[in-house]
Amino acid sequence: MTLTVEQVNKALSFVIDPDLKKDIIELGLVSNLERSENKVKFTLAVSNPAMHNKKRMQEACEHHITRFHKGVEVEVVIVPLGDAKERKPEHRTILPGVKQIIAVSSGKGGVGKSTITANLAAGMAMKGYKVGLVDADIYGPSIPMMFDVISDKPQVKDIDGKQVMVPVESHGVKILSIGFFADINQAVIWRGPMAAKALTQMFRDVHWGDLDVMFIDLPPGTGDIHLTLVQSIPMTGALVVSTPQPVALADARKGIHMFNNPNLKIPVLGLIENMSWFTPDELPDNKYYIFGKDGVQGLSEELNIPVIGHVPLIQSIREAGDAGRPAILQKTTVQAKAMMSLVNEIESNIFSKKTQELNPA
Repeated sequence: MTLTVEQVNKALSFVIDPDLKKDIIELGLVSNLERSENKVKFTLAVSNPAMHNKKRMQEACEHHITRFHKGVEVEVVIVPLGDAKERKPEHRTILPGVKQIIAVSSGKGGVGKSTITANLAAGMAMKGYKVGLVDADIYGPSIPMMFDVISDKPQVKDIDGKQVMVPVESHGVKILSIGFFADINQAVIWRGPMAAKALTQMFRDVHWGDLDVMFIDLPPGTGDIHLTLVQSIPMTGALVVSTPQPVALADARKGIHMFNNPNLKIPVLGLIENMSWFTPDELPDNKYYIFGKDGVQGLSEELNIPVIGHVPLIQSIREAGDAGRPAILQKTTVQAKAMMSLVNEIESNIFSKKTQELNPA
């Protein structure tokens, strides 16, 4: 008797990761499922790589499969959560059609993280890449406004007998946001577990199709939402946005340490300094460092993480976002060139080269 994928998943849904407090199917920790007559083999990523925990998780998987299907041989290959190969598309059970998944993070709010994310996504689409964008800033979703789709709603489509959502598309970017499911003036009053479940559905119950890159606009900080996402979504790596001021850098440093946690091991691909300086139109040769100078460069040297680029404080960048047309689409302006330099850096040094080093075969 060869078990179906549904039968295996149902049995394994009773196995709870003791640290993450959710079942391993919901968390997307099971991959490489192989089935033959009277045998099941799969890979299980665990949050705690200690020997006793790996043994306990293996025994739990064997118990629940054989509890429902007696006589079946079970082989479990245990790997640490965040292992590089678990981030490769061919090893995934979630988002297998997405080549690279990059989170954009900031330690504190107000540093322009969503603006940077929107322009990175639009810029990669301009270059001909297939791009997705998930607005995971669940309590303050701003991506719908920045892409002028605030009144749009995702459609539902039948794929292989399953009802799934289809992302909204704007400027060549496939977009999904909690903002699509709440009134513009309505506060999202959800406790952590409810918010985490909703976000997980935005990855699992959506027809994303084949994408070259997906950007995830994370909420500010290092809370429960962040842990759920980085532990359940097979991310290639993260970009951290900060202004040069010390209070923003202190929070950015905490975010970097979160990604570097041994149980997460999400590579920080680079730092982006936003609002680096201000140049008034009447004094085009002057630079005023309103939020401080070289702050992100100092953090880069301290933690040995490259600086991807610097974006000046320009009023039209804010205006473009409010108008639903990311500044990078203006092509020849100062602000568009600043944003495109970030996109070029990602394309040449992260998207093509470093991700191959981070995700070896």
